[in-house]
Amino acid sequence: MVDVQASGTTMARQFRSDDERWAAVVNREHAAAGEFVYCVTTTGIYCRPGCAARCPRRENVCFHASCEDAEAAGFRPCRRCRPNERSLAERHARSVAAACRLVETAEELPDLDALAKAAGMSRFHFHRVFKAVTGFTPRAYAAAQRADRTREALQTSRTVTEAIYDSGFNSSGRFYAAWPEMLGMAPAVFRGGGAGETIRFAVGECSLGSILVAATAKGVCAILLGGDPAALANELEDRFPRAELVGADREFEALVARIVGLVETPASDLDLPLDIRGTTFQQRIWLALRDVPAGATASYSEIADRVGSPNAARAVARACAANPLAVAIPCHRVIRNDGTIGGYRWGVERKRVLLAREASSGA
Repeated sequence: MVDVQASGTTMARQFRSDDERWAAVVNREHAAAGEFVYCVTTTGIYCRPGCAARCPRRENVCFHASCEDAEAAGFRPCRRCRPNERSLAERHARSVAAACRLVETAEELPDLDALAKAAGMSRFHFHRVFKAVTGFTPRAYAAAQRADRTREALQTSRTVTEAIYDSGFNSSGRFYAAWPEMLGMAPAVFRGGGAGETIRFAVGECSLGSILVAATAKGVCAILLGGDPAALANELEDRFPRAELVGADREFEALVARIVGLVETPASDLDLPLDIRGTTFQQRIWLALRDVPAGATASYSEIADRVGSPNAARAVARACAANPLAVAIPCHRVIRNDGTIGGYRWGVERKRVLLAREASSGA
């Protein structure tokens, strides 16, 4: 199963006092749901933060950490916000996850009407909910799933023609119309580990050590950090074993200089085309990481929560470790649940430096 990505950047926060909890109630902070419930002593009812009911008077409100605690104290759940049931966001995430499983397991990709019917929603409402939860439209998600199938089929099938039908296309014409977006290269090139593809690259130096930048005709496909330039070049060769690797010209060196500038000032924006290659899940995690603003951090569990799979923290960590675009996809902003810095593909010390630079920039 591919995990579902929730869009947006809201994270759970810690409420250290009743004053903070009351502020969340007054402001109807839906994101605080699950952190606590508030109880109204004059009605005997408890609600989740964000309840649409009229706000009670402060002197009539007390707080409990959970529904169980509130009910043990003699309060009953509000019939409007239903705090003892899954939140609307959770119900949406579950419906979308079921739709994603339907896409992943179907021999032929279902259309929007079939997905909406399975979710018990109208076409319009399902489309809006699906995009809000995953960051993708249903059509884009189905296309990403087909791309995953195509990559796998190209690597396991005996011929490209066989792969076309193994991956669910009912005609070669549709496949060849879709392959530039799916693969970033010709199907035969993909089968051959990049054979026939030209990748420009250069290795330079920055304050974090050596940096390798590589790009296809589509965009930057690798930004690698390390202490040994030869090791970085070998890593690029391993990633594209049969591609033609071409040393940098003056124009490309200017691109490298821009990326070095991003390393030195990681809070700045890098408006460059990226050739991002990975599984649907990896791309979804990387998209979520790009939503974490400079100067902020998110835990692996928080990213997992955003994708609607709170138990997927380890999968998030693996996606971070597979990220080939240092800084451009800011996996350095992901930390452990306890607030410690955690691991980093290019070394913990580099991660610490990048975070310190973003913090000092006032981002």
